[in-house]
Amino acid sequence: MVRRASSREADHAQQVSSHRARRRKPARPAEPTTDEQPTEVVRGFVDQFATLLAATGLPRMTSRVFVCLLTADADGLTAADLVRRLRVSPASVSKSIGYLETMELVVRQPGSGGRRERYVIDDDAWLRAWQADTGAHADIATAAQRGIEILGTETTAGARLGTMGQFFARLSEQMSGSSLTETAVYDALTVLAALVHADRPLTLGILATALDWPRDRATAALDAIQRQPALADPLALRTVGPQTYTLTTRPDRLSPAQREALDQ
Repeated sequence: MVRRASSREADHAQQVSSHRARRRKPARPAEPTTDEQPTEVVRGFVDQFATLLAATGLPRMTSRVFVCLLTADADGLTAADLVRRLRVSPASVSKSIGYLETMELVVRQPGSGGRRERYVIDDDAWLRAWQADTGAHADIATAAQRGIEILGTETTAGARLGTMGQFFARLSEQMSGSSLTETAVYDALTVLAALVHADRPLTLGILATALDWPRDRATAALDAIQRQPALADPLALRTVGPQTYTLTTRPDRLSPAQREALDQ
């Protein structure tokens, strides 16, 4: 009797266990990750590079997040990856990502299969940052000019603003020159060399013939110089007649007093 009861109890226990196993939901598989922890050498580089960026005004933590993404694989990193790599809080990563997104240096990409979003350095980030700086420099130059009009050119403040405005105007011109192709810059410099060598005004037709160029190529080179005056610095392209050009000194390179002294 004892053996028979024990057998029935064992069978019942097995049935209950099997029933519970059928009702139990299968465990959710762990989310795969491709993130690999950086080596100590990479960690050192991230910290060193971040320190350099922080010296330019970028917040320290934001600099670390940016460099961490900069050294990541092409598919970027998730917020959790950044927390693990930098050993910081999720809130710190979130704040830094928001800052970088505002600057358009980082973009979000949806993860495959509904996985978490990943953050990557956009390929056009450098161009946008360059253009943003160029625009800011031009705005400063314009603001300085307004200040000169308000305070007057004869005042100390007006003279100080004039110097600052010239500096930022030239800086903006030089940075904007990056939008030209290498071929356009080469042609523009060739036209400048031709005008210097001729040492006299040249018409578009004479210039194109002498360089053995089509007229539209010479026109494009002249247009590039006019759009980017920094290419000719310290000289400036001057139109002296219908499609006739020569070179002169930039008006902001010499003060009126310096010009007067040189003309004596």
